[in-house]
Amino acid sequence: MDISDLRVFEAVSRLGSMNRAAQELNTVQSNVTTRIRTLEQDLGVSLFQRHARGVSITPAGQRVLPFVGRIARLLADARTAAQDEGAPSGALSLGSLETTAALRLSGLLSRFAKTHPAVRLVLTTGTTRKLLDEVIACRLEGAFVAGPVSHPELHQQVVFREELVLVTARNLRSPDELASVPELKTIVFQVGCSYRQRLETSLAERGIVTARPLEFGSLEAIINCVSAGVGITLLPRSVVAGAWQEGRIAIHKLPPGRAEVDTLFVRRADGYVSSALSAFLDMAHASFSVSGT
Repeated sequence: MDISDLRVFEAVSRLGSMNRAAQELNTVQSNVTTRIRTLEQDLGVSLFQRHARGVSITPAGQRVLPFVGRIARLLADARTAAQDEGAPSGALSLGSLETTAALRLSGLLSRFAKTHPAVRLVLTTGTTRKLLDEVIACRLEGAFVAGPVSHPELHQQVVFREELVLVTARNLRSPDELASVPELKTIVFQVGCSYRQRLETSLAERGIVTARPLEFGSLEAIINCVSAGVGITLLPRSVVAGAWQEGRIAIHKLPPGRAEVDTLFVRRADGYVSSALSAFLDMAHASFSVSGT
């Protein structure tokens, strides 16, 4: 068993197909099939069930899968540590919520790029659930997510606190009017967004039944749809302040227990903190007064 076999295994499990994995890995399907069979023989178990539509990972494969990212990260950490002379350089892969990236990170990223030009920083956006999965699987070195987060393999820092507000079209004067809106729609990010979960909980507590949510991957698309009266959403006040000042939307306060949410920076507790990541966290601390937890 070697890391190249494990990478093939990860690609097949993620894509559900030997052929698609071969395409992604820029090799032929027979090579992928051979590597999987070799790995299965080495481990003494079947990792996949073959069927007409492709393959499905077995329970044994599910147990093996979490180790792939950790092994790859350990090897990458060893290489980084060996080459890390203290001056920030090399690749730095981070993640962020769409809202955080849009409002909070542009200045930080610009300063970091100018201060440390030898670092190749790549920022990926996604929902809290997706970003946590990526950090746990060692595909990201760290990410900005919405709290609370509880996971034994993660180290977390509070970056800043946001006030969440209900965002509606301008003609809605009070959240009490929502109960009379026929087929009320929520406009949200994909499943896994903590703001979406909080909105659904808040509406359920009011006894409000909504139609199937409209999902968008763009913050601006969500704000535009709310402005047009298509539906409502829940977002940090700082994110929608500009649209509110322009008169495009209305915002409504939430009860104190529902309004505040911490934005956290999470990373694997056992991950190597490179000079590049350390420099980024130092700059974030100076920008946002990060407090460790």
